[in-house]
Amino acid sequence: MNYREAVSYLESFINYEKIPEYPYKQSLKLERVRDFLSIIGNPQDSLRCIHVAGSKGKGSTCAFIAYILREAGYKVGLYTSPHLSDFRERIRILNPTRNPAHLVGVHKHTYEVCKGWGSKVGDDFEGMISRKEMVKLAARLRPVIDNYNKDSKYGPLTFFEVYTALAFQYFKEKKADFAVLETGLGGRLDATNVCNPLVCAITPISYEHTQKLGSSLREIATEKAGIIKTHRTSHYKFRSLSVISAPQQKEALDVICNKCKEVAARLHEVNPGEHKDLKIRLIGEHQRINANVAIGVIEALQELGINIPDIALKKGLLNTIWPGRCEVISKKPLIVLDGAQNIASALALKESIKTIFKYRKLILILGISNDKDIKGICNELNELADEVILTRADNSRATEPEVMEEYFSDKPTRITKNVKEALESAKKIAKAKDLVLVTGSLFLVGEARK
Repeated sequence: MNYREAVSYLESFINYEKIPEYPYKQSLKLERVRDFLSIIGNPQDSLRCIHVAGSKGKGSTCAFIAYILREAGYKVGLYTSPHLSDFRERIRILNPTRNPAHLVGVHKHTYEVCKGWGSKVGDDFEGMISRKEMVKLAARLRPVIDNYNKDSKYGPLTFFEVYTALAFQYFKEKKADFAVLETGLGGRLDATNVCNPLVCAITPISYEHTQKLGSSLREIATEKAGIIKTHRTSHYKFRSLSVISAPQQKEALDVICNKCKEVAARLHEVNPGEHKDLKIRLIGEHQRINANVAIGVIEALQELGINIPDIALKKGLLNTIWPGRCEVISKKPLIVLDGAQNIASALALKESIKTIFKYRKLILILGISNDKDIKGICNELNELADEVILTRADNSRATEPEVMEEYFSDKPTRITKNVKEALESAKKIAKAKDLVLVTGSLFLVGEARK
């Protein structure tokens, strides 16, 4: 098996990330994941896991946690989704920092601390699984996967389930000290929820995937809080599970509190005003909330006796890179990429742009998946835009640009057939002091980075 064949094989599994509508509760089965993992030796049980769910900020929070742990001298497996440009981005190993005394310099302007502007795709995803390692892993597990899918009473494995199994196996073989896991969708039925976490974290919960997770905040929070389970890990048998939560709306917080009581877990809701003196590289006030959740996780690990010096926390926060989130890829004109894909994320992005960046005119390049709140996202971003370019990602879930046009009837608007054409159009009309903002979908941002 070569790399192209490995990619083709993995892409042959049903991928619900690319399917707009499917029966969520009937399609996702934790029993299937557990059943398959038992065949390959339950690699997840050998890992010390930190599990993160939520509606926004999950990936950034996972990155903060992973970078802090690697600064403390640990080898860290990092599993996130979706990817921006290369599906190997999802599986990464962050090796301990070779020079722990190293601190990245901070420049005068906040946005100038982003390392790797204009870097080639993949440069910002340090430690992602190599092509060679991916081929070896896929080739070795293919016979097991194929045999399982022939006879499984739970139905065939999905792309995300296969990839999650590969991640667990890879982290085990690499002897990762910790595995930081981001849920793919929801939490309760997510393939990552087979892990036995040391600590769980829940980032801000808001309305998203309402056709699958539920139409109320309570229903959505119930799915997210499904990662809170009776503490079964063999690493710390006699400790109750620690759950770190970002500030939540009352309806969501009540669900989290009740779930913690049900399984005797300890809940800590972070104070957004804490740790204001700590410096981070990621842009936006919402990233400070994500950083505070990560700090809460680190403090919970410290309570378990895990050695994480304060200097590692400071360095980890400062060194964390998370592409596609308020990421600057050009300065003249200023081009900013952000994967905001729900109303809460769009609001946070709007405030960050208004607070941090200085520009003459803002040209908005927007493409949204059709299972999102299109009207809500468009209305939030309309206030920012002076001109609008509507487009779509090369994805079956992408909304046709014409659908969004009515929400920008008060702005000069044009439609393009793809992201490349949208960027070319924006560059033609943008002046040196203008800002071009590409947002609405991580799929869109991933294509723009290419």
